[in-house]
Amino acid sequence: MASSPLSERLGRLFRLQDLDIMIREAQDPAVKKSEEEMGFRLQALEKLQGAREKLAETIDKRDLRLYERIAKKHDHGIVPVEERICLGCYMSLPTSAVPLTATPEHLLTCENCGRILYWLE
Repeated sequence: MASSPLSERLGRLFRLQDLDIMIREAQDPAVKKSEEEMGFRLQALEKLQGAREKLAETIDKRDLRLYERIAKKHDHGIVPVEERICLGCYMSLPTSAVPLTATPEHLLTCENCGRILYWLE
């Protein structure tokens, strides 16, 4: 699976991050009540967890371990870079950290906060 294009690998990790956020919201009574008052229905927790498990099976094991390690520390394990600034920790990235150094085999991470990085186009 590591041979998948980088954009495909990041896409799977983005979907996993979205599911993790929805699961946290479904577990938070205050968020659940607020969402229901606005007319939104949160999906059943079991359904979200099942979708997460299915998606996790399609993700390269190294990518999944990296994401899960980061997600334990930060709500968002994948963050954009704008003008060489990591938008997770707002620290400037070294000049050597350019989009070209991200390869299909290697996800780029912020040297400061450790989050997985992607560049806005």
